[in-house]
Amino acid sequence: MSAPQKENGDVEVDYEIKDDVEPEAAPSRCDRCQESCIDCLKPILADYNPTPLNPDCLQRFKFAFCCPPHGKIGAAFFVVLVGAIWWGTLWALTDKEALPGGNLFSLFVLFFLCWCGGYIVNLVKLPPLLGMLLIGGLLGNVPGFSIAKDIKPEWSAGCRQMALAIILIRAGLGLDPAALKRLSFVVLRLAFSPCLAETLVDAIAAHLILGFPWVWGFMLGFIIAAVSPAVVVPSLLSLSERGYGLDKGVPTLVIAAASLDDVLAITGFGVLLGITFSKGDLAWNLFKGPLEAIVGVTVGIVLGVILWYFPQKKSKHQVLFRSAMVVGAGMLSLFGSKRVGWSGAGPLAVLTLAFVAAYRWRQEMPKGQKNPMEDIVGVLWMIFQPLLFGLIGAAVQIDRLSAETVGEGIAVLCIGLTVRCLVAFLAVFGTNFNMKERLFIPLAWLPKATVQAAIGAIAYDTARERGDKDLMVLGEKVLVLAVLVILITAPIGALAIFFAGPRLLKKTPREYSIEVEEASPALENGKSAEKEEEEKRPDSKRLLAQPDDTCV
Repeated sequence: MSAPQKENGDVEVDYEIKDDVEPEAAPSRCDRCQESCIDCLKPILADYNPTPLNPDCLQRFKFAFCCPPHGKIGAAFFVVLVGAIWWGTLWALTDKEALPGGNLFSLFVLFFLCWCGGYIVNLVKLPPLLGMLLIGGLLGNVPGFSIAKDIKPEWSAGCRQMALAIILIRAGLGLDPAALKRLSFVVLRLAFSPCLAETLVDAIAAHLILGFPWVWGFMLGFIIAAVSPAVVVPSLLSLSERGYGLDKGVPTLVIAAASLDDVLAITGFGVLLGITFSKGDLAWNLFKGPLEAIVGVTVGIVLGVILWYFPQKKSKHQVLFRSAMVVGAGMLSLFGSKRVGWSGAGPLAVLTLAFVAAYRWRQEMPKGQKNPMEDIVGVLWMIFQPLLFGLIGAAVQIDRLSAETVGEGIAVLCIGLTVRCLVAFLAVFGTNFNMKERLFIPLAWLPKATVQAAIGAIAYDTARERGDKDLMVLGEKVLVLAVLVILITAPIGALAIFFAGPRLLKKTPREYSIEVEEASPALENGKSAEKEEEEKRPDSKRLLAQPDDTCV
């Protein structure tokens, strides 16, 4: 078909424009309702109300409460929602136990409020445990609000023991084998010297000031001489994660020595408690203490070696299974030792098995990679930390304190703490630590809480069961002093580590550590490893930082 031509020869083409676009469908009723709701809610929606580049306080406050919940307000809503869901679950399972006045309700409220207290204190750059201790003390002593008194004693003790197991497992996983090999004798010196010195001084002071019998004086000394892993370990691990003290293994030294210090204190207390109240063989009571330590190390080594081979390396969920195994073995060691009457072996077994297992696991991982089990145990610690410090705070009974006992007790504690700090400072002489690092050791050696809360009331309870009023008076004084040492040293020691650590310790990247010699006589003769190496090779410089997968 030819197109029509014009007279001038041009071809005239007809164009037909067709509109193929279909008309838009009318919005449905649901769409109209949605648009209407958005129009109404625009003033409170975060997407439609962004903050300007330089917002003032009012604009930031308004944006914080915009929907959906976000930032710190969103986190608060999340915590409340999770708490409500879990409380509802407990109520559905236990009925009255999860209602006000029930054991689970009191335990749940204590956990929730202590977690909130720790979060609030952390906002002002203070250790969270201070807020948890404070909230626990309020819940255990304020009339009309003493919810913690509804918690069954066996539940409270069990939760504290579980938290202690998590702490020791976390400490064992974080120990640095290279630093321990270099500082092995220093660890023993730091673990035994301050504890024994403080115990001796406390016993003498208690005998002269409080009129305690010698056996009770030494029993009191072992109770209040033990440092608290619940305070020391998290505080030192926090410094370690930020790289402070890694160059010379200060966190590893303090953590390892703290665990041994507790074993020594608990063992000494158990021996003296048996001598005081037991009518059995005295020779066996004296021999049992060292035997418990040997048994604890042996059990820990055996369980740790078992964890080298189970679960299988080809398992798809190896990290999860290993975490379950190490936590389960730790709980079994701690509670099992208590069940068979060898409670002094439990803590050392937990620490040893975690350390032995992690020693092999590190060799299977690439250099510089963090042990993933540490993160899982860290999550468990987030759960048990509020329970532990809340229950410790609630165990402090203010109404049992008398002015006379408090004054004399503070005098005894001050004398013992002064000697402890001096001996701890002297215990690290002969090493390659500089003066600032030596000053940090006594500060890290101050906090006391866990052991005192766990065994402080045992002597009083035992005397009450025997019905001996004279021994009950002594036991009550021991309990009061255990309470005082928690109140005085836990917050002061935590604050001292928190603020003094970054100022007294050298910061080193986590993936690096100081190269050390396998044999380190320099640590014992006062000569630093660097100087010894320079004497051997005067024309060469020693490389200080090397990749190392054994950092804490």
